[in-house]
Amino acid sequence: MIHPVAAFERIGEENAFAVLARATQLSAEGKDIINLGIGQPDFKTPEHIVEAAIKALRDGHHGYTPAAGLLETREAVCRRTLAMTGVEVSPDSVMIMPGGKPTMYSAIRMLGEPGTDILYPDPGFPIYRSMIEHVGANPVPVPVREENGFAFSAEETLSLITPQTRLLILNSPANPTGGVTPKSEIDRLVSGLADHPHVVILSDEIYDVMTYDGERHTSLLTYPEIRDRLIVLNGWSKTWAMTGWRMGWSIWPDDLIGYVRKLAVNCWSCVNAPSQFAGIAAIDGPQDSVNDMLAAFDRRRTLVTDRLNTLPGISCVLPKGAFYAFPNISGTGWKAKPLASALLEKAGVALIGGPDFGILGEGYIRVSCANSEANIDAAITRLGEFLEAEKG
Repeated sequence: MIHPVAAFERIGEENAFAVLARATQLSAEGKDIINLGIGQPDFKTPEHIVEAAIKALRDGHHGYTPAAGLLETREAVCRRTLAMTGVEVSPDSVMIMPGGKPTMYSAIRMLGEPGTDILYPDPGFPIYRSMIEHVGANPVPVPVREENGFAFSAEETLSLITPQTRLLILNSPANPTGGVTPKSEIDRLVSGLADHPHVVILSDEIYDVMTYDGERHTSLLTYPEIRDRLIVLNGWSKTWAMTGWRMGWSIWPDDLIGYVRKLAVNCWSCVNAPSQFAGIAAIDGPQDSVNDMLAAFDRRRTLVTDRLNTLPGISCVLPKGAFYAFPNISGTGWKAKPLASALLEKAGVALIGGPDFGILGEGYIRVSCANSEANIDAAITRLGEFLEAEKG
């Protein structure tokens, strides 16, 4: 029997893909499945973006590109960053990545090793912890609490930093909770980080445009005092409905950009050329489709929250960002993962159990708003009927 080295025994998974596979299998068997599990927009990629990729192929752009990405694509990222944050960045600081996860992996691989601590949000995106454990570092969860609107606490975060801490991972707007951390809390965090100059920050800002009710995303790029130790993760997947295009970008400090470029050369060479031309069109082209998607997610998050709060044993905080709700199901008497599994198999509703996002996810489920209002309404009706039948 072949055994990989120990590091590969420590790799976890993202259970949303397992749920997607099972939901797809059940659908193929003829069962009526409503998927509120997967975290991807249910809209088509805007047509002008698709056409840009087709044109690039027809124009002969099918070969290798520089490992960091085409200069034109990196310049487009710089224009977008300036428009969103007011901060000028150099294209020499930008990496075009095959999605968001390679930035997570690169940062954690670069800074984590046995004997070091890496702080990450809990509940949070499961790949953070998986990669931390893979490289042998010590994963230190930073609690993200419902009573705090699922925003992180600067005071609690800073209290977890030790001399062994190498990396702090932040995510706002957040997956899976939909929480948005206010600028005042980020101000306090950045102020406190002055006492910990050895800590690098990875800010996952992939949902930066997805805020509601007057909330505004605060990019960590707007704090020049940490710029020399800040990595910002972003990309095209969520904003422009381009999940399958595998297109992300990240902005790196001068001391680290050379290393991540070398890692790209060793691991994935480069991002495919036509997708990079599509990425330019996404940034520079009309944003009407983006605005339409955001308006739909706004309506859906309200529908999800209102409907869930009518069900016995369930309470749901109105999410301020992203396109997820994270209802508290502790009053139903169910554990989260068994409930999610039973709902898929018996009621035809795909959801993700909170423990898939961390230790503090127990008592919650993640509901994606990336489905039609009619399907959301039907799914929550099924959820209520399932709970009623099981109670009886």
